[in-house]
Amino acid sequence: MKSRADHSTYKLKPEGKSMHGRIVRELGQSIVSGALMPGDRLPAEAVLLEKYEVSRPVLREAVRVLVAKGLVVSKQRAGAIVRPRNEWHLLDPDVLYWLIQAKPQREFVQTLMEVRRIFEPAAAALAAKAASEEQLRSIATAYAGMEAAATTEELLEPDLAFHRRIAEATGNDLLAYIGNMLSLALRESIVLSSQLPDTHALSLPRHKAILTALRNRDPLGARQATLVQLEETGDDLSTILSSAVQLA
Repeated sequence: MKSRADHSTYKLKPEGKSMHGRIVRELGQSIVSGALMPGDRLPAEAVLLEKYEVSRPVLREAVRVLVAKGLVVSKQRAGAIVRPRNEWHLLDPDVLYWLIQAKPQREFVQTLMEVRRIFEPAAAALAAKAASEEQLRSIATAYAGMEAAATTEELLEPDLAFHRRIAEATGNDLLAYIGNMLSLALRESIVLSSQLPDTHALSLPRHKAILTALRNRDPLGARQATLVQLEETGDDLSTILSSAVQLA
């Protein structure tokens, strides 16, 4: 089964294979975890050059990646300074991955479920009105993949596709982008909730209800079916966390 790191650009790599990636990953994790706070300067260039034993262009390129992710701002003579948290690009796959790693599991789940309760019902309601017939077929195909899955590993991709394709079916490019970027966090939720017995079988009718409402062009029904699914998912995750069941 793929781990969290499999879905991050700067995942753990063999030592020496990508010093650029290692620098980005380690500095990014230090910022997101709070080891480096907003307003702090990154370690001096000379210190980082000695630590990583890389050329100045390699180090500066790594810092430029952190700038592009909204984590630091580079100022002449002042060096690279950590930006306020509200300026980070939290939907960047790497920043989101580091955030998932840094947050306590219960806090991560609560944050994710709050976002899903705001985003998914509204997206489903809009998709019920805006989806093309081809898009409805693609959502149905994803559901069929979920139905055919025999293991959590087989379930992951069609389940993620089901939610992504609903966001795409809104006809709103920004909503589609948000839905795609949430896939990494959603993957964690699916893996965690699947630890309960029969979760997959119990979730299928709830997803089928969403699909049925979409096919019927029923925005209120799609919204309500999504809310029911999220409520049940939230209960499952709370049960797992309360039982102190942890990801392997």
